Amino acid sequence: MISVTVPFLSARVPLQPPSMPLRPSAWLGHEPFAFWLVDALRPRRVVELGVHHGASFCAFGEAILSLGLDAECVGVDSWDANDQAGRHAAEEALAELRSYHDPRYGHFSRLLRTSFDAAAAEMAPGSVDLLHVDGLHSYDAVRHDYEVWAPKLSDRAVVLFHDIAVVERGFGVHRFWAEISAGRPNFTFDHAHGLGVLGHGPNLPDSVMELLAAEPVEAERIRALFATLGERAVRDRAQRAAPRMQSSPIPQAPPLVMPPSPWRDWLVRGMPRPVRSVLRRVVG
Repeated sequence: MISVTVPFLSARVPLQPPSMPLRPSAWLGHEPFAFWLVDALRPRRVVELGVHHGASFCAFGEAILSLGLDAECVGVDSWDANDQAGRHAAEEALAELRSYHDPRYGHFSRLLRTSFDAAAAEMAPGSVDLLHVDGLHSYDAVRHDYEVWAPKLSDRAVVLFHDIAVVERGFGVHRFWAEISAGRPNFTFDHAHGLGVLGHGPNLPDSVMELLAAEPVEAERIRALFATLGERAVRDRAQRAAPRMQSSPIPQAPPLVMPPSPWRDWLVRGMPRPVRSVLRRVVG
């Protein structure tokens, strides 16, 4: 994993996280931040609510594996649907995920096929350092999931909420995020459907608090950095998928090509010389 230290973040930023052969996902744009957060937080237990194809869950697992951390990952999902076609697709998604997840991460990570509430009942209070909430996206569902799992969070826990930038199709994550983040340490990313980072515990590591307490100019630079790296992650995954798409007999949409970032030059100029040279090679 290629990484670099930047002036406003203590933990090293992954410029090229390891490639994982998983399906495209909106979460891909947050993969570099997932690696940074795992390094900065050094969680003892990671729990994800809503795994599906596993893009975000495997990003956490890959970071733990790459960093050699003594940690446990728990991914919770019902992998269920109301109709036969949906159930078949869910079974395929789980089988595909297990074929990659189990041999690579199975010695420290497990997939629980159950409800979020049932999984919470089996978890000890104060035992979760990193919780990713990405199940049903209605306001009531997100609020319920957080409230059920809040007692399971440690005094150094971080909670992630995906899709905080989506305000249509019945999504209510943005509403709950506005409520839960008010007056609490937090950080927001607008790219890749948005990601809310909530500092839940009073004993967060200094490197995480630096992120949550970033001044406006630094915060914008951090957002620009991870949005740019996220664009690169999406572009690289699309390019790797292109040969498979060309050989497939099933017509598929063309691979996504991300446009040049409007803030890329500004971002690179703000870095020390050694960092600028690496960033230019990586983000183009």
